[in-house]
Order: sequence, then structure tokens, then C-alpha cells
Amino acid sequence: MHHIYKQGNGSDQETLLLLHGTGGDENDLLPLADMIDPQANVLSVRGNVDENGMNRFFRRLREGVFDEEDLIFRTKELADFIDEASQKYKFDRNKVMAVGYSNGANIAASLLYHYDKPLKGAVLLHPMVPRRGLELPDMKGLPVFIGAGSNDPICPPEETEELKKHLDAQGADVELFWDQQGHQLTRAEIDKAKIWYEKQVSGADPS
Repeated sequence: MHHIYKQGNGSDQETLLLLHGTGGDENDLLPLADMIDPQANVLSVRGNVDENGMNRFFRRLREGVFDEEDLIFRTKELADFIDEASQKYKFDRNKVMAVGYSNGANIAASLLYHYDKPLKGAVLLHPMVPRRGLELPDMKGLPVFIGAGSNDPICPPEETEELKKHLDAQGADVELFWDQQGHQLTRAEIDKAKIWYEKQVSGADPS
């Protein structure tokens, strides 16, 4: 998979797995990594699906309706890639933290739905429910931050609440932040994600 890897400062760092939204690429979320943890390793990935010239991580049948067969295939593709990248770049596979926006948040959520704790935690920005009717793995103690827009036309509030319900039911430690916006990223949610990250992932006390 096309990607950018940046080595962090120190030998025992988190690795931020950056997953862009529809039409983005591996450069899009690099500023977010700098805002959330400038010391971390960065593995920023470009989705392998081309939808009318727009990069995506998996196919969809129409707006809001995922191609589940392709989603399963692409989720495994990403999981395998993370494993391979950890060997190539010598980062700790158990300290990978996903930061995904929109389509990237959906593939990150799909990792959590299909594999047993494939990530140390996840920042899901404007995600949807990746699949329904699936027996989900145990997520006890898994930290997840969800950033959502109360007026998001693509990810309505009911979708966000359903995703949180699924994660909560499996024992994940979920923090949900609402901003009074639509589908676009806001500085407020990134600031909240940074505070959450420092507390939940790095063990720091933001106060």
C-alpha cells in the first residue's frame, strides 16, 4: 500500500496509523499527527480503491452503503500491511494507534470489528457503523475516541450512537465528543482528541 512512514523521537514510541477520508491521500492527516503527538512514529496510508479518481479504503455500492465483501477483503489487506510495516520499520506492533477520518475512520472501525484488539486504540473522526449482524470480538478496556458532528449529513447522530453502543457492549472505553458542525473536521474535536490521547494512551495527566 502507498504510504509515508516517519520515525518518531525515541525507541519506545506510539505509532499513529493515519487513514484519510474519501478523495484524500497519505499526506492529508499528517498535520493531525503533529497536533496529537509530534513525538510519535507516523504510518500514513493511502487507500487502494479508486472511486472515480478518488482514493478510498474500500468500495461502496452507493452513499452510505458499503460493499461488505470488499470491506472484509480490504480490512484484512490493511491488517496484513500493518503487520508487514511493523517488521520493516521496526516499530512496536502493540502500540499502533489509528487516527481515521470518514472513510478512514470506517476502515479503522472495521479492524476493531473483525480482529481481536488489532490496535492499541483508535481516534475515529466522523465514522459510521462498518457492519451489522456480526459477532464482535472482546474489546475490554480498548480506548476509543469518537469525534462527531451533530449536523453531519453523512454520519447522522443515530449512526454515531449505534457505533458507540456496539463498542460499549464489547467493553471498549469510549469517549464521544459532539461538535455543532457537519462532516468537516474541526479544531475543537482535534483538541479533544489530543487531550484524550495524552490521558488514555500516553498515560499523561493533561491537567
